[in-house]
Amino acid sequence: MVTTRATAEDSPDRTDRADRSAVRTLLRLWPYVRPVRVRLFTAAFVAVVASCLSLVIPLVLKWMVDGPVADRDPAGVWLGALYLLLLGIAEALLFGLRRWLVARPLAGVEAGMRADLYRHLQRLPVAFHDRWASGQLLSRGTTDLMLLRMFLAFPLTFLLVNAVTILAGVIIMLLQDWTLGLVILIPAVPVMVTCVIFEKRYATVARRAQDQVGDLTTVVEESVLGIRIIKGFGRHRSQARAFRELSRTLRGTELRKARLLAAIWGVIVTLPEVAIGAALVLGAIQVADGQLSAGTLVAFLSTALALRWPVDSIGFLLAMSQEAATATERYFEVMDAEQEQPTAAGTTAPAATATGSTGLKDKGLRFHDVSFRYPDAPTDSPPVLTRIDLHIRPGESMALVGATGSGKTTLTALVPRLHEVTSGHITLDGKDIAELPRDTLRELVAVAFEEPTLFSASVAENVLMGASDGAGEPELERALAVAQADFAHALPHGTGTQVGEQGLSLSGGQRQRLALARAVVGRPRFLVLDDPLSALDVHTEAAVEAALRDVLAETTALIVAHRPSTVLLADRVALLSGGRIAAVGTHHELLRTNAEYAHLMAGTEEADR
Repeated sequence: MVTTRATAEDSPDRTDRADRSAVRTLLRLWPYVRPVRVRLFTAAFVAVVASCLSLVIPLVLKWMVDGPVADRDPAGVWLGALYLLLLGIAEALLFGLRRWLVARPLAGVEAGMRADLYRHLQRLPVAFHDRWASGQLLSRGTTDLMLLRMFLAFPLTFLLVNAVTILAGVIIMLLQDWTLGLVILIPAVPVMVTCVIFEKRYATVARRAQDQVGDLTTVVEESVLGIRIIKGFGRHRSQARAFRELSRTLRGTELRKARLLAAIWGVIVTLPEVAIGAALVLGAIQVADGQLSAGTLVAFLSTALALRWPVDSIGFLLAMSQEAATATERYFEVMDAEQEQPTAAGTTAPAATATGSTGLKDKGLRFHDVSFRYPDAPTDSPPVLTRIDLHIRPGESMALVGATGSGKTTLTALVPRLHEVTSGHITLDGKDIAELPRDTLRELVAVAFEEPTLFSASVAENVLMGASDGAGEPELERALAVAQADFAHALPHGTGTQVGEQGLSLSGGQRQRLALARAVVGRPRFLVLDDPLSALDVHTEAAVEAALRDVLAETTALIVAHRPSTVLLADRVALLSGGRIAAVGTHHELLRTNAEYAHLMAGTEEADR
């Protein structure tokens, strides 16, 4: 099945973002912020007080110029200088207090959001992960959350602080001289219009940049994980070229952001500076005519200059807010994805389940008229599996055989509910698996996949992942013996050896044997093995099969098989052809009666030679 990955151009669950305001999007952060709201509100209040203290400095200057300076009073000048020093120290201490108030709680908010995202990812269906590129998910859990923490720490507070400061400063200037105040206010309208235009354009570009970071992260991750393939086929140049192209695209987007930011800064900085220059000229003329005191002009201009940073920072704060809004949007795109339901909707349990009793015919693992189509497949495409009726009796092992692409792996994935059936139902000992909690189901069913996945942990930790919490050394040793994985004891630190990312420090056969050990360590009632011996040599395969016979005697098993030797482990064989069960019987029966099965077995025997 070919799936479509999320990219910057076409990410899943991407809705009409143009209809969403940044404020509405950012309000979704409130549940995370609520627990620390007292400290954040306190920090905002402290920052407002500190910023307003800076507006007191021009009033002190006015008093000094019109008072001690005009009266030639050195003592008064020194007193005024002391006032200015104390105001400066108080402002610095308050801003330091604000930073202390927000640092710890916001780090906690970021950690909490990251933990929620990780936990949610574990509960999302396999179909979701099939659609999404890993780099897109990684960028949401790292870069995007960092942007959100920065927004909560700085722009969120200073958008409020600067608004209060600008309002208070304008009032002070109007009270000093209303005519000069009106001159200062002339740029307000064009600045606001520029901000509105900037916000809309920057939001689009910021979203594109963050998506492209996700694409770039995907390429880096895949290149690192696939470094053996890249080196083995000499594809490092083509990979580097692909990386450069994505980097160049991201660079262009970042430059577009820089141009937008430069444009708004040009307007925001230039127009107020021109207004201040005009006010200076007009104020100087009024002082010369005796209509205005020198101290009032100094206070007015000092206030105007004190407002330069709050005004100049508007573009910077808006840019960070838009990036935070798009980061919030990207975060909740994943968080809004529907988790796996404890039970599947629309399923009907068999009559035996409804009455609370099961007959012998319902015991074991049974597929009842099961059909399956991948959720993102076109509606007019044929289902992968069609009307599967199959019964694996208690304690029986059934081999599942079929040509490549016939749906064997998909069928096995339905048992632990990695995918939900499209129609029909599956029962374990008469109980519909759709009505079982997933945790309960997956305690009953153990799975070993053809492509074994190991984690960056020790051999023991990887194997015991398939057992209950109380499992220890005896269970580990038994599982390793069954899987013929005694090589683990010869590793540098025995079963405590770290196998490394994806287990790539081990051979394919070693990884497969550890995956098989993980499947059998918990003594599951139902065992699903997806061609678990494909990477083993003939001699190791024979040893594993011999040990597996004892395990299979104690469980009900469905085994995807390609080799005749694996087929012979099973009591019966089911032939899957074109998404349907074409025949069921023993190996020898099917060899005599089914030409397709005989052809498949002949082909595998020839390949083994």
